[in-house]
Amino acid sequence: MTTPARKRADQQRWTVLLPVVGLIALGVCGLVLLGLGTSSVGLLPILVGALAALVPVVGVIGAYLWVDRWEPEPAKILLLAFLWGACGATITSLVFNQTAHVLGQLIDGGDGSMFAAVVGAPITEEAAKAAFIVVLFLRRRQEFDGVVDGVVYAGVTAAGFAFTENIWYFARVFSDSGFGDLSSGVIALFILRGVLSPFAHPLFTSMTGVGIGIATITTNRKLRIAAPILGYLAAAGLHSLWNFSTTVGTGSTFINLYFLIMVPIFAGMVLMVVWQRRREQRIVAGQLPHMAAQKWIASSEVTLLASLQGRSRWRRTVRRRVGEEAAKAVAGYQIAATELAFLRHRIANGTAGHDADERHSKLLEALVAARQAAVDAPGALKAAGGVRRS
Repeated sequence: MTTPARKRADQQRWTVLLPVVGLIALGVCGLVLLGLGTSSVGLLPILVGALAALVPVVGVIGAYLWVDRWEPEPAKILLLAFLWGACGATITSLVFNQTAHVLGQLIDGGDGSMFAAVVGAPITEEAAKAAFIVVLFLRRRQEFDGVVDGVVYAGVTAAGFAFTENIWYFARVFSDSGFGDLSSGVIALFILRGVLSPFAHPLFTSMTGVGIGIATITTNRKLRIAAPILGYLAAAGLHSLWNFSTTVGTGSTFINLYFLIMVPIFAGMVLMVVWQRRREQRIVAGQLPHMAAQKWIASSEVTLLASLQGRSRWRRTVRRRVGEEAAKAVAGYQIAATELAFLRHRIANGTAGHDADERHSKLLEALVAARQAAVDAPGALKAAGGVRRS
């Protein structure tokens, strides 16, 4: 008979073991991809490709981290998401894309490249990228507070995938044409992939993220199942259109698709994220007064915690007057207050899950500990009184 203590020990063992095994597996995938690349085009083109691919991925990751400022997702999970996209999803897609290529040869009697690009790649690549988000949702649902979290996890995963894909494309073009100019070579490709479309893969996969985010906040069981499926279908559909325009269509086809479909969808995604960010602010601001009434936070801190601007000014003031360590303590306190506010909102809406009370107790303990850490940093909370409120 398995005792509760033994069960907890087993769970803790797997909690430690699984990430280690996962990182080792992703490392092996990365080495395999490196070996395939260098054996195909050589080491120098791969290095050039890596440098060229690094520029757009930094901007993309920075944009998603900026979006995720209310409640920053755990850095370890974001790193794992990026590594899965860069290594795991890439090598998985490579295997299935080869299968799609062969299937395309059987269907149209040609070389199968069109079928693989327009049908096979979108289906397999979006499924491979979505796999991480789905597993995270099933195993760590508490990490999702809404649509923004789904978009962030999807975007970071897709950024990793695009990073590896760009390395290969840049390396291959460098091997064939060198650095080139505005019309050929690495420079021309960089303008296309690094300037005009760095958010292509993140935009596709963000559709799946939106679906999973909706599943997180809805109480409708049918919608909870349908939303991720519809999100994935939208991701694969957009990906298919993009591949069609770049591999099968003419230059005018790409331009029309880019400005008439992709740009409006990207703009719509930005507006939706801004709207959801404001929703998150309203959620936090709505929970703070009750938290202050319970003496979990100070009433004088409600206004500062209710806006990103107020939080940022508070940290800057503490950093200037007290120091970096005190500012980190305040940042930890702000995040703890946000996490508890989100959970209380989900409990009120009936979407928090069966273990909501247990997580509420843990988050409350974390909030008290975070505030104590801020109190222990001399002047950190007193500095709040000197922060200009707006």
